[in-house]
Amino acid sequence: MCSPRRDFLRQAALALSGIHLARLHLLGNSLLTDTAQNFLLSLTDEQRKQATFDFMDAERFFYNFTPVPRKGLPLREMRPEQQHLAHALLSAGLSQRGYIKASTIMSLEEVLKVLENDSGERRNPGKYYFSIFGQPSDKGIWGYRVEGHHLSLHYTVRDGKVFAAPTFLGSNPREVRHGARKGLRVLSAEEDLGRDLLHALLPEQKKVAVVDAVAYPDILTSNHRKAALTGQPNGLAVGKMTGAQRDKLLAIVREYTGNLAEDSKQWRDAQLKQAADKLFFAWAGGPEFKDPHYYRIQAPTFLIEYDCTQNEGNHIHSVWRDFTGDWGGDLLAAHYHHGHHAKSEHAKANGHAPAGHRHG
Repeated sequence: MCSPRRDFLRQAALALSGIHLARLHLLGNSLLTDTAQNFLLSLTDEQRKQATFDFMDAERFFYNFTPVPRKGLPLREMRPEQQHLAHALLSAGLSQRGYIKASTIMSLEEVLKVLENDSGERRNPGKYYFSIFGQPSDKGIWGYRVEGHHLSLHYTVRDGKVFAAPTFLGSNPREVRHGARKGLRVLSAEEDLGRDLLHALLPEQKKVAVVDAVAYPDILTSNHRKAALTGQPNGLAVGKMTGAQRDKLLAIVREYTGNLAEDSKQWRDAQLKQAADKLFFAWAGGPEFKDPHYYRIQAPTFLIEYDCTQNEGNHIHSVWRDFTGDWGGDLLAAHYHHGHHAKSEHAKANGHAPAGHRHG
């Protein structure tokens, strides 16, 4: 039994811990601002010119997940201490789980370099680019992007509120099959949870959920400026699922929401709660691990796409798109509604489209 003094100290420690956690919650977005500012302060004038853009610049809408030329400041052009600060910024927008996935995806460039006998110019873990749009601050609007092969993360911040979309994670190879890293699967949860739900469906449910016997060559939204599906069947409605099946569907969505830092995750959790019985699950391709396959989860406000077809089914693309909130559209709409910026400038900026997509 605890003594009164020990019990008092325990209660005091818990109280202080609660105060500390509350303070961390309040300072969470200030921490993001500080992290971005610290990164910028470490740069030379020339590096800062590469890394920064006006918030209204059309470059903010560039979105690509293949090894194409990019703007921004790449890791390979940073000094070691700058790289640490860049990784701090990458980490600030992600959960621990998400940061581990992102870092491992970047490391796969070394695997591809060996597999493809590359010089290190196309396949290079230093070719991940950091860009900041506007001035990082706890008030007003700014944003940042981290992008390279199979990693495309876009954040918009308004008065400390963070919205993350589009959020793309890919893996090539999907499974490392040779060498010292044999057996590594970066996006194993995204894949296995989707297949687990498919196998849990009854035959009559599968007839509705499986919308094509052949998996699509890539995610259907590609890198288009606006996420949209045209003429695609919805698949199986969550309202037609059992409780256990519904739990499996929600587990998939939460794997995607769980990749983000808590503030962005809460935003997506609210979207999921609002979607309620309006979720649909669609599958294309074969049901087994060896089969090329595709799935999507669609709600009124968001879309998850996952595809594993390239390289004989050993190459994953996965993305969370928001129908109105990509690049902070919902945050900005509220901001402009309150008259903080000219609506005409907003419309002009949203009229630009990113560069075309090539497979990688």
